[in-house]
Amino acid sequence: MDTTVYTYEGDDVTVTWDRERCIHAQACVDGLPNVFDPERRPWIAPGQAEADAVEAVVPQCPTGALHLTRNGNDPEPPPETNRLSIAPNGPLYVHADAELIDSDGKTLLSDTRMALCRCGRSANKPLCDGSHEEGFDDPGQIAVDHLSSPDNPEANGPLRIRATEDGPFVIEGPVTITADDEDTISGHRGALCRCGASESKPFCDGTHADVGFESD
Repeated sequence: MDTTVYTYEGDDVTVTWDRERCIHAQACVDGLPNVFDPERRPWIAPGQAEADAVEAVVPQCPTGALHLTRNGNDPEPPPETNRLSIAPNGPLYVHADAELIDSDGKTLLSDTRMALCRCGRSANKPLCDGSHEEGFDDPGQIAVDHLSSPDNPEANGPLRIRATEDGPFVIEGPVTITADDEDTISGHRGALCRCGASESKPFCDGTHADVGFESD
């Protein structure tokens, strides 16, 4: 998983941008075009708007490519509810108190916002790099409910997402999954497809073994 972070300093706020996590969702450009202008160099100018305005727009970046600090502190709190959103023909957006780990338990990323590859084509797995635009076709709905919960589940807490070797994302912790049609399911544990071929999306049905999906 690659990372290339650039820093843009203003008088009151500092914005960081991770180029490898950016898939050009355009929430920043649409929300505050005088600060975020891809045609300008540098393309981020935090001083072109009030600090409160910049702070309001940066958390709308669904991939976590953008972050902000004010007076050296990160003002973005973890969300009260862990949520995964299924983008039609696109990634799995994470908005949660989340830790992304590899198959050995090593922490790859801790953040409140991520975009996870579910088409199986990203060159920056387990994160999305926009490769779904090359022809991934999925309506972003919930085909089945394969989330489970313990007998006495905690309503709040962190979410752990494990990218298994050549297999699915295994999620552990309280979470609500939202489909593009706004259908929702909630639970504490499940295995989510990341090869792009499951017939039970967003859940894994074992097809990754049949299609020869490979990913560390």
